[in-house]
Formats: sequence, structure tokens, C-alpha cells
Amino acid sequence: MNGDALLPIGDLARRTGLTVKTVRFYSDRGIVSPAARSPAGYRLYAPAAVARLRLVRTLRELGLDLSTTRKVADRELSLSEVAATHAQALTVQIRTLRMRRAVLTVAAGRGSTPEELEAMHELTRLSEDERRHLIDDFLATVFGGPDAVPAFAGIMRSMTPELPENPETEQVEAWIELAELARTPDFAALMRRLATHVSADLTRPGPTATIHTHVAPALRAGIAPTSPRAARVIKAVKDEYADTATGHDLLTFLRTANDPRRRRYLQLLAVINSWPPPNDPTPVFTWLIEALTGTADAAGTGRT
Repeated sequence: MNGDALLPIGDLARRTGLTVKTVRFYSDRGIVSPAARSPAGYRLYAPAAVARLRLVRTLRELGLDLSTTRKVADRELSLSEVAATHAQALTVQIRTLRMRRAVLTVAAGRGSTPEELEAMHELTRLSEDERRHLIDDFLATVFGGPDAVPAFAGIMRSMTPELPENPETEQVEAWIELAELARTPDFAALMRRLATHVSADLTRPGPTATIHTHVAPALRAGIAPTSPRAARVIKAVKDEYADTATGHDLLTFLRTANDPRRRRYLQLLAVINSWPPPNDPTPVFTWLIEALTGTADAAGTGRT
């Protein structure tokens, strides 16, 4: 058979990787027309039909509808324009599928009720403006809204999640959990108490930095929180803390700051914003809590 010979439908199917039934379907729809008929009435196709059907197969496998596929094959539409439009549509679909997968993954892991599933689904359907409004309300509660200390602006920005336009599943899962935290009045109240603790003088390092400066070396040195050597650390922290958070009880601050929900919010925030994981202050806070409570117990029992 030479290069210009007409092809029966079986040969055309083999050359294009399609089934005879599929070639016949495209032929019946006029996407590829037979060039002639054999004496027995069978369809015969020109060699150019091979390239045309390969293009059709590729476009269909990429998800283009039959009408658009035909227009591209007939050069009524630009392939580049159609490809760009379809790619954008797929981007939206992928984002939707990621959102759905995240909701189902979280629901499966939690053993959620139908009501909880619906609530999570609604969180993933929020627009960017609606997500921003939810977080703004939370941060306003924490930092005082319009009456917030101006120096809090940077802290508020650092606590704002920015879900990407095309988030990964892990980011969607993190958003669901963070948004649930932000909607929890008890958590907002907890963070409000912390904001009050650090608002005394925002021009200086806050209590967390102060505590870490003094306690982290003690931890690295293996000093037990209830050992006599801990007394010097406790005094240094108390002296400097008194200057940075006047009027607030150190132990109260530590127990509030050591709440696992606060730590979880910061972890989720890092996932959503693609930041490095935050340092975990739990060991430092726990050491100092044990040191302070141990000192108090010793004073109460007359031990030294």
C-alpha cells in the first residue's frame, strides 16, 4: 500500500490507537469523514485522517468537549487559545477537588458527624474576602479591633493565614482546622489574654523572648527545674518579666501561653502560608512552670 492509498476503518483504528467503534462514532459525527466507499460499501479514509484522529484523541483525553474538539481540528479555533482556556478551567477543577478531598480526609480522620462535615465543607467554599473577614473578626477580638495598639499591626499580619489560589491538600486541611479555632470563643479569649500580657511595652522583647533567653540555656545545660541551680534562672526571668509585663502574673502567663491550641494555631498558620515550622516553646514554658510551682511548693512546706 502506498502513502496515498485509502485506509479501511480497521487500519485507521490501529494507526490511531482507537477502537473501530470509536472511529465509527467520530465518522458518524462528521469529525472525520470517509473519502470513499469500497465496492462492498465499507468506509475508506484518506491518510490525512490518521493525523486528524490522533489530534482528536489527544484533545478528548485532555478533557475537551466534542464540539470544541471538532472546531480545533477544523482550525475554526486556535489550539493555543483553547488550551489556555481549558488549562484555566482545569485549574479551578483541581482546586475544587483538593478542597473536597481535604474535607473528606479530615472527616474520615475525625469520624465527623454529618453536621460537622457540612460545617467543614462550608469553610472550604468561602471566598477570599469571606476568609479574610473571618480572620479579621478573630484578630479584632484578640487585639482590640479599632482600638488596638498600633504596634499590634505587625503581630496581626504575622497571624493572618493566606490560603494560596491553588492550595495543596495539606494547606486546605490546615485552613479548616485553623478556621475552626478562630471561630471558637474560648480560643479567642485565650489569645486575648496573651495579647494583654504583651501589650505593656511593645518596644521591648516580649515575655516569650525574655523567658526563652534565660531558660533555653538552662535546658541545654541539663539543669532540673527544681534544682538549686534553677533559682538563679527564675530570678533573672522574674526580674526582666516584671519590666516587660508589669501587673501580670508570670505563672498565669506561662500556663496561658503553653496552651496547646496556641501552638497548634501557629503550626497550622505555617502550613497555610508555606512558612518553616515554628519553634516549639513548650519545653521552655514547661520547665519554667515546673520551676515556679516547685519553688512555691518548697516555700509552702518550709523546704529549701
